[in-house]
Amino acid sequence: MRIHSGENPYQCSECQERFCNKLSLSRHALTHSVEKPYQCAECQNCFSDKRGLTIHTRTHTGEKPYQCSECQKCFIDKNRLARHITTHTGYKPYQCSECQKCFSYKIRLTEHIRIHTGENPYQCSECPKHFKLKSLLTAHLRFHTGEKPYQCSECQERFYKLSLTRHIRTHTGEQPYQCSECQKCFSIKSSLTRHIRIHTGEKRYQCSECHKCYSEKNGLNRHRRTHTGEKPYQCSECQKCFNRRRLSQHTITHTGEQPYQCSECQKCFTNKFSLNQHIRTHTGEKPYQCSECPKDFRLKSLLTAHVRFHTGEKPYQCSECQKCFSDKMRLTKHTRTHSWVKRYRCTECDKCFSEKSSLTQHIRTHTGEKPYQCSECHKCFSQKCSLTQHIRIHTGEKPYQCSECQKCFSQKSHLTEHVRIHTGE
Repeated sequence: MRIHSGENPYQCSECQERFCNKLSLSRHALTHSVEKPYQCAECQNCFSDKRGLTIHTRTHTGEKPYQCSECQKCFIDKNRLARHITTHTGYKPYQCSECQKCFSYKIRLTEHIRIHTGENPYQCSECPKHFKLKSLLTAHLRFHTGEKPYQCSECQERFYKLSLTRHIRTHTGEQPYQCSECQKCFSIKSSLTRHIRIHTGEKRYQCSECHKCYSEKNGLNRHRRTHTGEKPYQCSECQKCFNRRRLSQHTITHTGEQPYQCSECQKCFTNKFSLNQHIRTHTGEKPYQCSECPKDFRLKSLLTAHVRFHTGEKPYQCSECQKCFSDKMRLTKHTRTHSWVKRYRCTECDKCFSEKSSLTQHIRTHTGEKPYQCSECHKCFSQKCSLTQHIRIHTGEKPYQCSECQKCFSQKSHLTEHVRIHTGE
């Protein structure tokens, strides 16, 4: 009955974890002793009691003998089932005095309180890193030892435990975590949590230097390095230094490897992030919406740049002439007007361009190619921006408004001409 009620009257004197019966407490007490006489024949991992070995063996065999009567989900041991049952009953007797969040188990409350106190009691013996949870320390130590005790039964590749769970879903295609706002599904819970912040706009991680806020801790850590100049990861080929993600991307420039392939057009990419962005060109998905106007964007960076048209912010300044721009790409293009670097040459007429995209557009004047077609009248255009302007004839959209008389225009150049009426220029 205690499994269903959530009652745990037996407490460990070492770590204060509670248990529903004396036998479970006795078994747990062995985890504090050094002796681990029971060894797994598959991965040589050792355990202090036979039951621990039995449960561990099921991670290799895939056996899950304990089933939830509510949802039929299966588990490898009774304790995991007991914890799961509380998700149906909603019984959470342990409340945080700081934020009033409730928990099913006292140990979960103890772990949660460390978020408020900042306590990291578990220290790595190999490096100065500290951790809030013992399980995080255990997982971290494997980076030093290189131990990967969990093997995929499909492809025999070895992993850390969490990585194996995620990896198995690449074989099954399972995406058990669904967003309640847009029904998009994810294979791991952390991806859903990050995605939900797109809808809520939550940015709880703030930089102490400039007070800029981020939705993810990793984003804040990367940003902090722009203040400190820290680049802790060095390329073994060329000794250039990067942050961790940039190093992974950079390393591929030496190997030429492009392991991520689009299933639609077979185009290959050096990283999964670029592939996911590319896939949206096929699906038409635009998950980033402007809060000021109805426009949607495929990439977060495009939304960020667009929002600056509403705010008027131009954070990128040319060091030569002090002209300011709303995004880095426009500044890069502008900078070339000072250096007059025109490295892209047309093979037909020898005309040179500072941007590859400008050369691509120019080549169409020779080939006559017009790859952009209007879905309304089927008229074709050589440039995407020309198609965008044309579509406004059908929609009647006039996004450019005069601040003096509120008259609206479909093209920015028309607004510029109109403004001269007011300025007398």
